[in-house]
Amino acid sequence: MITHDVRVHPSADNLPRTEQLAWKLAELAVDPVEVSGEVTDMVINRVIDNAAVATASLVRTPPAAARAQALRHPYSPGATVFGVDAGTRVSPEWAAWANGVAVRELDYHDTFLAAEYSHPGDNIPPIVAVAQHLAAARGLTGAQLVRGIATGYEIQVDLVRAISLHKHKIDHVAHLGPAAAAGIGTLLGLDAETIFQAIGQALHTTTATRQSRKGEISSWKAYAPAFAGKVAVEAVDRAMRGQTSPTPIYEGEDGVIAWLLDGPDAAYQVALPGPGEAKTAILDTYTKEHSAEYQAQALIDLARRVGTEHPYLRDADNVESIVLHTSHHTHHVIGSGANDPQKYDPDASRETLDHSIPYILAVALQDGAWHHVDSYAPERAARPDTVELWRKITTAEDPAWTSRYHSTDPAEKAFGGRLEVTLADGGRIVEEIAVADAHPLGARPFAREQYVHKFRTLADGVLAPDEIDRFLDVAQRLPELGPDDLGGLTVVAPAGYLDTVTTPEGIF
Repeated sequence: MITHDVRVHPSADNLPRTEQLAWKLAELAVDPVEVSGEVTDMVINRVIDNAAVATASLVRTPPAAARAQALRHPYSPGATVFGVDAGTRVSPEWAAWANGVAVRELDYHDTFLAAEYSHPGDNIPPIVAVAQHLAAARGLTGAQLVRGIATGYEIQVDLVRAISLHKHKIDHVAHLGPAAAAGIGTLLGLDAETIFQAIGQALHTTTATRQSRKGEISSWKAYAPAFAGKVAVEAVDRAMRGQTSPTPIYEGEDGVIAWLLDGPDAAYQVALPGPGEAKTAILDTYTKEHSAEYQAQALIDLARRVGTEHPYLRDADNVESIVLHTSHHTHHVIGSGANDPQKYDPDASRETLDHSIPYILAVALQDGAWHHVDSYAPERAARPDTVELWRKITTAEDPAWTSRYHSTDPAEKAFGGRLEVTLADGGRIVEEIAVADAHPLGARPFAREQYVHKFRTLADGVLAPDEIDRFLDVAQRLPELGPDDLGGLTVVAPAGYLDTVTTPEGIF
């Protein structure tokens, strides 16, 4: 890896393009280095993972609304939309939009956490959409698609390691826009100049505040990364037509760093693979076994275990208080340190509840399980004994857990915490967990078998059995797919299934 020093420069410096971060990212995107077998296998896993969670969300209202919008933009050759017959094609930016919302809706796909937060699987919908649209015209193959996805993951993860957005209340999709644009550039074999311009445009148009993940969390949480993917497609299209971007987008005196991040005196060290060095960042990311914010993954596993070993804790009368000692992020974003009353509101939205660790701990402890639908049902959230237990749960920041959260050592890095239960009779129970069971270092690490099982589980009752088998066959042959096969990277719902949800008419 080569570490690049990134800081703000006044316009008078006339910073050479080749010294700008956006150019370094573009150079990374055009590097013809081979994709390893291990990375290829993980790309396949994440394509399956995305399809699994998208399938489970097909008749939820945000994906349904996004799908309705996309279907108003038919295009040939175009790209597919999850749930819809593969012969129905829409403009690729709208396919990226609809499929991105479906993937993101349940907060159930992959994650990477470091200086910033991210869901790198959000790169897949826009890159696949462009691949399907241009497959015939450019002779694109599954192997080229794998290369593009590997680039998207590499760039987003490398930016997430180095540059904190949330510290300045900027939403994490500001790293996604440039990553997806670069991934599309790799897919299409574009030159560094074109990718550089697309990265700048994508970054400039995907910076927004984190209010989408604060307070009363709305359906926009699912749309935010889909918007970034849609914008990335459009940015690449403009750049291919010779249109330029604000420059320097990161380092300029009126650029992103100077005014949205650490300010004019900021300095970042961004490590990127050098020429000929493999893009392996996807191997450092991890998926979810449970449909909830990633910091909740290990804690759901902990609560399930504690509730099973001590079933009397499921009765709120036996509990005086429960305190989770955890990292700064878990405490301040999904814990009581956020100071969001909505995190204790039985009438809160699903999007809010999946960002409330007090709620999640209460339900997982009582049920000994977690379900992507049942655990968020309004009647489940309003159950009086759950509400009573829920309001006895708080979080506290522990510097040791914060340090482990930010560790660069994979063996030390952790996203868990220590649960301290004070019983009504004065007794205490203390249990802790470092990483989720499904984490690569967890009790039951996810491998291909688990990704396939997750897809089959979430597709059961949604897709026909032969459609489940068809998709898994296509996805697992990804590196071998030819241009005519890329359209098979979608799922098709049975006739009438999508009609079970309707959305109001809009402009389109």
